[in-house]
Amino acid sequence: MLKEYTVAEGVLAFSTMRKGGVSQGNYSEFNINEYCGDSAEHILENRRLLAERLGVSADHIVMPHQVHGIEVRRVDGEFFSKPETVRKMILEGVDALITDLRGVCIGVSTADCIPVLLYDEAHHAMAAIHAGWRGTVQRIVQKTIEMMCTSFHTRPSELKAVIGPGISKEAFEVGDEVYEEFVQGGFDMPAIADLRPNMKKEGNVDQPMKWHIDLPLCNSLLLQESGIPAVHIHQSGICTYQHSDEFFSARRLGILSGRIFTGIILF
Repeated sequence: MLKEYTVAEGVLAFSTMRKGGVSQGNYSEFNINEYCGDSAEHILENRRLLAERLGVSADHIVMPHQVHGIEVRRVDGEFFSKPETVRKMILEGVDALITDLRGVCIGVSTADCIPVLLYDEAHHAMAAIHAGWRGTVQRIVQKTIEMMCTSFHTRPSELKAVIGPGISKEAFEVGDEVYEEFVQGGFDMPAIADLRPNMKKEGNVDQPMKWHIDLPLCNSLLLQESGIPAVHIHQSGICTYQHSDEFFSARRLGILSGRIFTGIILF
């Protein structure tokens, strides 16, 4: 059910895998995302199963409705005193969460995009970040770190980071317009991108070569720019496209498919 990462004692960091739930078809089996077209009944049961595994109530699994933006939201004690409708509004249009609450699992949904988890052991604070290519270009991981520094007095040099399952450079083929977004964003293009034969149209005389961008590396470099030592950054090394039998991949399965939930909880 879970791919777990070693972060620190008393912390569980993980990504859900496809097996171990009740969803069917392209949502098979373990999907807890309610925004991708899965059955409400199956989502509810899968959330219950995850909550049981974590030892918390289902409403303490907090997942935003992501929009490929850079909005970061703090989950505090007051959040849980609000009605469910208000909590949903607070989480609308959000792509990263931070908290210092124990017994609360914050997480993000992905199916090729890059999930990033952060943990500040000194201040018992955590973050879960959704970094698709748009969020990566806009440096959402750095914005989240800045908010942790403001909210929790986090020191980036002490942060531990996990870069979870996402699409690899080998599988992430993009158009010139996406490449240009990274150029305009000031990224080190020789380090993160290269031209390779077109995966979809071999022999296409108009565009025989396409750009490939390394999103996990991009986010690792951004984390290091913010002051996190490279030795504190764990790369899962799992390509969702190449391992779509174990992890959801929208490029393999289509948009109407399940999502990986990458979360972190402090006990």
